[in-house]
Amino acid sequence: MEYSSMCVALALAVVAATLAVTPCAAQNSPQDFVKPHNAARAAVGVGPVSWDENVAAFARSYAVQRQGDCRLVHSGGGPNGYGENIFWGSSGKDWTASDAIGWWVGEKPDYDYNSNSCAKGKVCGHYTQVVWRKSTAIGCARVVCNNGGGVFITCNYNPPGNYAGEKPY
Repeated sequence: MEYSSMCVALALAVVAATLAVTPCAAQNSPQDFVKPHNAARAAVGVGPVSWDENVAAFARSYAVQRQGDCRLVHSGGGPNGYGENIFWGSSGKDWTASDAIGWWVGEKPDYDYNSNSCAKGKVCGHYTQVVWRKSTAIGCARVVCNNGGGVFITCNYNPPGNYAGEKPY
């Protein structure tokens, strides 16, 4: 009986020690990408997006291609013509899904809905893709750059957005 209690106590101690030294994973699950997209969309009355594993597979494939250099180069949307936002964060920070989407949504003040344009000298196309009403599915991926140069994050959108002359919502 005493032997059994010692084994249980030892097992619990090992589990506790393991949990104490296991680092927490960065927040980069599908929901960590979907939730901030949907918050930005709800803020302007646009319906939600959902995670699409086919779109995510494309995003993962492209992120792996960029992992070697992490250059901010668009994929072109692949054969399905997905819309796309890309993000690069420098080394020294564990950049997350929330950081990337926050950066894109941060362009909102530079978007003028009435003229359907960006403020002079500003970029707002990442924001308009996030809130594009006809985009209903997303897939995203995050990789740590092999060259020690930070983190690359990509989100793809189906159907794509940002059509000239068409308002996002």
